[in-house]
Amino acid sequence: MGAAEKILEIEAEMRRTQKNKSTEYHLGLLKGKLARLRTQLLEPTTKAGPKGEGFDVAKSGDARAAFIGFPSVGKSTLLSAITKTRSATANYEFTTLTAIPGVLEYDGAEIQMLDLPGIIEGASQGRGGRQAVSAARTADLILMVLDATKAADQREKIEYELEQVGVRLNKRRPDVTINYKKNGGIKFNHTVPLTHMDFKMAFNILHEYKLHNADILIREDITVDDFIDVVMGNRRYLNCLYCYSKIDAVSLEEVDRLARLPKSVVISCNLRLNLDFLKQRIWEELSLNRIYTKRKGEFPDFSEALIVRKGSNIEQVCNRIHRSLAEQLKYALVWGSSAKHSPQLVGLSHCVQEGDVVTIVTK
Repeated sequence: MGAAEKILEIEAEMRRTQKNKSTEYHLGLLKGKLARLRTQLLEPTTKAGPKGEGFDVAKSGDARAAFIGFPSVGKSTLLSAITKTRSATANYEFTTLTAIPGVLEYDGAEIQMLDLPGIIEGASQGRGGRQAVSAARTADLILMVLDATKAADQREKIEYELEQVGVRLNKRRPDVTINYKKNGGIKFNHTVPLTHMDFKMAFNILHEYKLHNADILIREDITVDDFIDVVMGNRRYLNCLYCYSKIDAVSLEEVDRLARLPKSVVISCNLRLNLDFLKQRIWEELSLNRIYTKRKGEFPDFSEALIVRKGSNIEQVCNRIHRSLAEQLKYALVWGSSAKHSPQLVGLSHCVQEGDVVTIVTK
């Protein structure tokens, strides 16, 4: 029996099992098996023919955003509208068969936009679009393109497919630390009351993965699924923007309803409505900062920004300039909102903020 058949069998057993106190450990064990089998399905151990073309697009620019959605929702049209790339478009499904990259230039940043082929239900289990769903893991931001004229459940279906390949949308990693050891058994500690997890559940899940020695520290009230995610260690926690296209084909009341949904943007590529706001929201969701550099005794160069992630420190700024610069750093001078006084002399661990000016002084 293959992994796909085993997955269906376990899912059927979970549906048959009533959820109560006496079955929670059995269900937790089934969830652990399910997660392991889904990983096997997406990362087969045997070499089965040549790799698919067009999905291994090299990362470039300051960040990557991936368009994902069902066929014929307007992904290719949107890529052409906000970048200089011309992706094939047509009024039939599966126009795009490979990943098409484009570049969005916004306030000095170059953001790689990846137009992925349309997916279908069951893509995470090996049906059409599995490569597209897996390729979404490489992005820094998911832009889920949804057709405002179609069924309301398309968003939930795509979220389900991404969940199955380990992509967690608009969530953060659970505050759990697991240190694996060679011996000593399993030690279980928590700093908050737990309503879903206990030692027995953690023990059963770890044994499913043949892990018998570990120190576990839980700092928040997590679920069994959260614990499995930490054990797996390969989950991707990504921000997601829900982009509703073709709003020129629905009523104003529906446009207003969609626009008020959390993390949602409504657009029309045909009428070029709201595209500038979409670009702004992409920038915000990527959590990027503009940093400027200056040489000693010179004025800052505000014509070209250095793009870094929010929370980046001087070491990461150095790495953006040159990989060996951090090793040669003597100190840095910082002007801006992150400095207590201007300029402030700082080291590698100092965190920069939007608009800071930095001078790097080497040994």
